[in-house]
Amino acid sequence: MKKRILSIISSVAVFAMVLTTAMIPAEASETETKKVDGSYLTHEESSTGYSDNRARGVHLMTGDCTISKAGRGKVYAYASTTATHEVDYIATIVYVDRYLEDVDEWGYVTSWMEDVENDIYMSTAKTVYVDGGYYYRVRAHHIVEKEDSYEETASFTNGIWVN
Repeated sequence: MKKRILSIISSVAVFAMVLTTAMIPAEASETETKKVDGSYLTHEESSTGYSDNRARGVHLMTGDCTISKAGRGKVYAYASTTATHEVDYIATIVYVDRYLEDVDEWGYVTSWMEDVENDIYMSTAKTVYVDGGYYYRVRAHHIVEKEDSYEETASFTNGIWVN
C-alpha cells in the first residue's frame, strides 16, 4: 500500500512539473538571429538562396544564388538561372548588399548582369572586395524569354558576417 501511495504521489508530481513547464512563456533568446528583409544575419561561412518553387513557369525552372567568405574583406558571389528547355534568352542580375545597422536595412554595394542566348542554363560569379565588419548578402533576378513570353523570379541569401 505504501508503494502505491508513493507511486501516485510521484505521478502527480511529474504531471505537475510537465504542466508548469508547458505554461511558462518562452522568452526571446539573446542569441536569436535577426531577420532583415527576409535575410537572417548569420556568422556562417556561406549562404545559398533559392527561388520560390511556386514561381516556376512554362520556360523558367529555377534560380539560385550563393554568397561565401573568400578571405579577409572579400566575398564570392554566385548566381544561376535554369530554364525548363532551350529558350531564346536567359539573364541573371546579381546584387551584393551590405546590412546598414543604423537604418536597419540592406544597402547596395555592387551589381552586374550576365546573359546568354539559345541555351537552357547560365551562371555567373565574381569575387567582390568589401569592407570588413559588416553583414553581406546576395540577391539575384532570374529572367528567361522564349518568343514573346517573358518570365522572371528572384532569390536571395542570408547575410554573412565578413571580417
